[in-house]
Amino acid sequence: MKQIIILAALVFTSIFAVAQKREMAFPFQGGKDVMTQFFKTNVIVPNEIISQRATGTAVFKFTANLNGDIQKIIVYYADDYLLTLPFIEALKKSNHKWIIPDDEKLHDFIIYFTLNINVPADKTNPALQKAMYAFYQKRKPILAYNPVPLDMATLLPAVTVSYDVNGQ
Repeated sequence: MKQIIILAALVFTSIFAVAQKREMAFPFQGGKDVMTQFFKTNVIVPNEIISQRATGTAVFKFTANLNGDIQKIIVYYADDYLLTLPFIEALKKSNHKWIIPDDEKLHDFIIYFTLNINVPADKTNPALQKAMYAFYQKRKPILAYNPVPLDMATLLPAVTVSYDVNGQ
């Protein structure tokens, strides 16, 4: 009888342990708001982007290790190569800030960034509209043409960065 009770207790405990959903902590030290602020602060928009009035989106997959270091960065999509540069530099600055699950040595993350222009008070500025359209016409998107293995990647919240247009 004693063995049956012990066996039942073990079975119940194992079922309870399996049934619990393990919730992962937010994978950036300090949480979502700290991550968003980090990227808004550390994405430095180069003059080339500002002069071309470039806007758009870039999607990256990167791998972090136990120390929170980024091992590799892959561009899955970008509206133009030019847009990837400030985001890659900011990702490199985020070394030692990533938290991965305890039972893993490496973990993949997917993050997408959007770059916008802070719209000037005069929203009908034809020169700004013309410059933005010119960039849109000549952009060369980076696309993934083959299947993209996502494995056990974590999709992070989107980060939107806006910049001011000088002289507008």
